[in-house]
Formats: sequence, structure tokens, C-alpha cells
Amino acid sequence: MKNHVLFCLLKCFLCLLCLSNCEKSQDRKEDGDYPPLWNLVPESLKDFTIQDNRTIINPWNYLQRMGLYKMLLAATAEPTAGAGSNNSGNFLWGLALQHGWQFQTGRLSDPSSSSLCGYQNGDNLCISARSWWACMNYFLAVIPFLAAVNAGYFADWPFAIDISPPAEFREDFCYSVDDCQSSMSKVMEKWKRFFEYHKISNTNHNNVTTSLIIEEDRVLHYLWTAHEASIGDALPKCKQRLQYLSSPEVNFAVSWANAVEFIAATRFLTNFHQTSLFQRSLPHRMLTENDYAPSIPDFSAEENRTLQVLNWIYKGNYFTGKRLLDLWRNSMCTKAGKAKGRLLMRYMQTNPAMVFPGMFALLTELNKDCIAEN
Repeated sequence: MKNHVLFCLLKCFLCLLCLSNCEKSQDRKEDGDYPPLWNLVPESLKDFTIQDNRTIINPWNYLQRMGLYKMLLAATAEPTAGAGSNNSGNFLWGLALQHGWQFQTGRLSDPSSSSLCGYQNGDNLCISARSWWACMNYFLAVIPFLAAVNAGYFADWPFAIDISPPAEFREDFCYSVDDCQSSMSKVMEKWKRFFEYHKISNTNHNNVTTSLIIEEDRVLHYLWTAHEASIGDALPKCKQRLQYLSSPEVNFAVSWANAVEFIAATRFLTNFHQTSLFQRSLPHRMLTENDYAPSIPDFSAEENRTLQVLNWIYKGNYFTGKRLLDLWRNSMCTKAGKAKGRLLMRYMQTNPAMVFPGMFALLTELNKDCIAEN
């Protein structure tokens, strides 16, 4: 009886989601842009400061933190056409593009306004330790990079790598491979597994008997498992920074963190093209106390709709004690379910008329016996 009620709640939620997305989408250019200032971002470890035989990386500078992604993208580039032109098929683009969006929308600047960190009239490349978004992203930038180092990437680099701490909240982070292995061992291990498997996957692509689809699914499994682990570790450490944000921005922040779990269940393809399309509907600036979706005047219909839908997902999950997420995951526990989930997300952006049929197909999966693959 309880599962039946939750199933009905999920169906009602999906119908509301459909109605919110049935407006005609605006035409968009096919490909997105690179992250801001991409041409200025460091490309290799030799571009960072070397002092006393140690490489110093400052993740509280936008270019240097983005440099971690640029190096990871180069190090994990696939040696086959499957990676797309310019390595565009690399699943780590999702992290880099998301960080670029955070910078471009002012979410990495000091939200307490006690400094000029991140502002145009101050140090616009500064990343504030008081920023909730910057704190969360640390666990999706520095941790993956150090885990990659631990997995054998950059093994030819002769110097140790140290991460510069912020001026405050130093205890919330770790700053070297050994430090992170000691204080955040579980999330480090999950990222290490991803990079180790990615290395094996790249090797397997040279074997004609290996299915690229199977390899892709496994790589995405390890990637999203590590991604969720980073979010899980970051949420309690970054929580106190929510006090600096407006109420609407807090609602968006926690709703977005919640939505990541739903997105992860679909094993969403975080390559350049798919991520660019997906995040175009995210708000182009920080939310203020007077911003109430879906009626924010300077936001597009897509931005307003996205904020509203994310809030519905969060509330639906909260009021069902996260059972909504359980039901969603259950419908995604087969390869077919994940594929339908990813297709549905694409329809929300490109073909709203297909949203409801896609949702109905997903709901029917909940009535079938499902054997988890992971």
C-alpha cells in the first residue's frame, strides 16, 4: 500500500514536470562554448609555481582550479574517435563546464560582501572560501585531481604536488594526496577507482572485441559513484556557508544538490555537447531575495521553469523521506531504464512534446521486476 501511494506521488510529480516543460523551447545553437578564459587556463603542471621541489597549486584562483580540469581532460583523452573531435566526448567536461558556469554567474565570489574576492572591481579571478558553490566544487576538482595522481596519472612529473589552503575554513579541506587519503579516504578511493578503470577502458578501446557501449556504461558508473560520494562528503562541510546566500539562492543550491542524485541515476553523459545543452537552462546570475520562480523578470522561460522543477523534485523527495529518489533509481536500474532517463532529459531541452510519453514509459518500468546491475 505504501509503495502504491509513493508510486502515485511520483506519477503526479512527473505530470507536473511535464506541464512545466510543454512550452515551445527557444532555438539554441548546437554547440556550447568553452569555459570562460579557457585559453588562459594552465595546461600542465609546469605552468604552476614550483618552489623547493614542490608544485604549488592555488585552487582559490579560478584559472588554477580550472587548470586541474584541463590537465585531467588531457590526461584522460581517449585514443579513439569515440572521444569526439577535440576530446569533446570526454565525460570530465561536465565538471569543467559546471565550474565555468559557476564563475560566469558570480557564484564563486564572496557572498558575504566582506571582501572584493571574485568581483570585477576587485580580484575577479579570486574564489572565495565563503562561497557554498566553491566549497562544493572543491570536492569535485581538487579531490578528483589528487585521486588521479594517486592512480598513477602524471607519474612522470618529478615534483610533489601541494594544494594551497584558503585563509579561512582550512579544516574543511585536504591539501595533498597523503592528507586526503587520511582525512577523506572513501571519496578518494572512489575517484581513484574511476581513474584506474578509465585507464583500463582506454586500453580496451584498442581491442576490437570490446564493446564501447559496455565500456562507456562502466566508466559512467564509476564516475557518477565518485561524483555522488564527493557531494555527500561536501554537503555537511559546506553547509555553514549557506548563511551568506539569499533564501531563493539557498533553495536553488540545495535543490540542485538533490537533483544531482536523480541525474546520476540515469548515468547522464557528461560530455561537452550534452552538458552544454543541459546547463543552458540554469540561472545566469545569483538569486536575490526578490526572485521567485517562475516569475523572475530577467530570467528566460527555461531558467524560470528549471528553478521551479528543481524545487518540485526537492520537495517531492523531502516529503517522501527520499522514497521518491528510491523509486526513480529503481526505474533506472537497467540499461534500458537509464537510456530512457537520459533521453527524457534530452527531450526536456529539445522536444517537449515527447516528455509525457517518455515519462509514462519510465513509470511502467516501476511495475517490472528489476535486477540492479551495479
